[in-house]
Amino acid sequence: MFDVENIKDFLKNRLSEKRYTHSLNVADECRKLAQRYDEDEERAYFAGLVHDVCKEVPAEELRKLAEESNLDVSPAELETKALWHAVAGGAFVRDSLMIEDEDIISAVRFHTIGRAGMSRLEEIVYIGDLVSADRTYKDVKKFRKLAYQDMDKVMLEALVFSIESVTDKKGLIPEYTIEAYNFYVSKVSKASQERKQS
Repeated sequence: MFDVENIKDFLKNRLSEKRYTHSLNVADECRKLAQRYDEDEERAYFAGLVHDVCKEVPAEELRKLAEESNLDVSPAELETKALWHAVAGGAFVRDSLMIEDEDIISAVRFHTIGRAGMSRLEEIVYIGDLVSADRTYKDVKKFRKLAYQDMDKVMLEALVFSIESVTDKKGLIPEYTIEAYNFYVSKVSKASQERKQS
């Protein structure tokens, strides 16, 4: 379905060695998460592989790609340089790699900020990026463990972690992230209540 070897060659030439290694690690993690949650492993691997396809594109080009993407970019995203690569990446995957799979486009587009009602593939790429083998931040082991236990819970914890990181730096929080947080709070709370009643 996907010409993975060609994409790997393309990424190897396009990305720094560190970023390329990260992309391979995320792809591997996404495949494992897909196995755990009965998702298509090939799609998950491919989406993980290309999630940072635009990470090292110059800022001016990224902003232009994001603005012209037709991917409903929020004002907070447009004001936050660190988020442009995800929107630009979604557009690039769609327009330059000719990927028509909306789920893959969306997984790349939302891998930094999340959104309410994410598909399982979107969740897998979001979490795969957070817990890939090269990550070394303080809570990564906790997230790695939770990732294979409960996707809704790890999404909620990951969003809390992301929001705290951004507010510590006095950054803008995109509306999509707030909506995602509210969505997963409700979902986890509802599941907890249902367990108590059963």
